[in-house]
Amino acid sequence: MPTAGQGELREGETAVEPPEARDAGLVFIGQIRTPWTSREMTPRQGRHDGPVCRLEIDEPWVPALKGVEFYSNLEVVYWLHRSRRDLVLQSPKKDGSTRGTFSLRSPVRPNPIGTAIVKPVGIEGNVVLVRGLDCLDETPLLDLKPDRCEFTPMARPQPSDVERG
Repeated sequence: MPTAGQGELREGETAVEPPEARDAGLVFIGQIRTPWTSREMTPRQGRHDGPVCRLEIDEPWVPALKGVEFYSNLEVVYWLHRSRRDLVLQSPKKDGSTRGTFSLRSPVRPNPIGTAIVKPVGIEGNVVLVRGLDCLDETPLLDLKPDRCEFTPMARPQPSDVERG
């Protein structure tokens, strides 16, 4: 079912009646402030030389920012609160073909969770300043974590590493 402000289906698109939601217990930890107020204005992909945006962290989560400044890239996970959730086939605007939702980075998804790898520019109290976002102003923030590429994968345990009892 389309949300307010969503247009009609494009040629080749298919919508379904989503099943009844089951609460996963998600908690918003803050909100994202960007210069974009409509989907048409929002860039398709964030750029690390793009505008500075704000991740405003709510209490009681502010202490969780300790150590964030050590990372050169952060992964931001957010809820695309104004996206429709019913399309299984989509026709990207400039593409001319029809593809399945799971083969696209479109914000139109059954569970509209967005992610972005951003460059931190600074921390001011409960606010993390970043570049690289591609979401609407006032987007609910779900999580913030170091980019997994900054962690060295652990070696697989070898049989000799396991104590035998």
